[in-house]
Amino acid sequence: MAEKMPAIMKTKPAYGAELVEVDVPKPGPGEVLIKVLATSICGTDLHIYEWNEWAQSRIKPPQIMGHEVAGEVVEVGPGVDTLQEGDYISVETHIVCGKCYACKHNRYHVCQNTKIFGVDMDGVFAEYAIVPAQNAWKNPKDMPPEYASLQEPLGNAVDTVLAGPIAGRSTLITGAGPLGLLGIAVAKASGAYPVIVSEPSEFRRELAKKVGADYVINPFEEDPVKAVMDITDGAGVEVFLEFSGAPKALEQGLKATTPGGRVSLLGLFPRDVTLDFNNLMIFKALEVHGITGRHLWETWYTVSSLIQSGKLNLDPVITHKYKGFDKFEEAFELMRAGKTGKVVFFPHKG
Repeated sequence: MAEKMPAIMKTKPAYGAELVEVDVPKPGPGEVLIKVLATSICGTDLHIYEWNEWAQSRIKPPQIMGHEVAGEVVEVGPGVDTLQEGDYISVETHIVCGKCYACKHNRYHVCQNTKIFGVDMDGVFAEYAIVPAQNAWKNPKDMPPEYASLQEPLGNAVDTVLAGPIAGRSTLITGAGPLGLLGIAVAKASGAYPVIVSEPSEFRRELAKKVGADYVINPFEEDPVKAVMDITDGAGVEVFLEFSGAPKALEQGLKATTPGGRVSLLGLFPRDVTLDFNNLMIFKALEVHGITGRHLWETWYTVSSLIQSGKLNLDPVITHKYKGFDKFEEAFELMRAGKTGKVVFFPHKG
């Protein structure tokens, strides 16, 4: 193993990032060193790259970016007895305290003292990375690294789609960005029908079709509420899954949901949202779920099983693959322009 390695680092509090050479780290107590086999860009990474208001309040440069990963354990730190060299792992990015009120009620996904891997500490956009052993998830040896690196965001999609019954339910998905595309894949694998997708980007509408959406709507050219009502014979959808974070999409989705239906909200909104709560939710008796993180570790078992079943159509979701990090700026700019699904780096060029 070399002593130095390339890494994508947020070097200063400004737009962008740099490809730098850094020392290969050594694992401390409770940690392992992994050889990064595949790592994918998340929306959070894009926010850090763009240096938006959230990133400015949270990130402390210099810091290696990235948190979605598949890797091989190459060195084990003191006190680690759950992993060994050669283990093939992915990483749960929420590092929980285990002591707060939420954790003591087994609600680890909303731990009040959560630290985020790759946000509050160095991440995985490098050839090697340090991982807290308690957050490692062992993968089947035959799972492709690009699939294994998607398990963390796929967990968000699974919790969104499976927050209630989905098989045989008419479903509206607003937003076909990377997470929305994963949501389509999960909904189709779980028996939802019809799956209706509202997405303004032509590129992403085409991806939604490839993943398996039954109907795709351009909300800039037609009224998605009317379209949903036409498709469902005036009933509205049983399930509304919001992935876009667009206030208008939220309002349209609630209007298109049948009384007594289920709503799952994963998209994050850029500002406060004003809605007619009385008529859109209360009088319709909607069941509304806010989704954050993944249930530890229940969601991971579901995600792994879905991938191994072969029923998830993930290949169309992964639109860009890069060997090494040399073209990382191209990857981020394409993602900013909305011209990608999931982007995966394979750090080792050999």
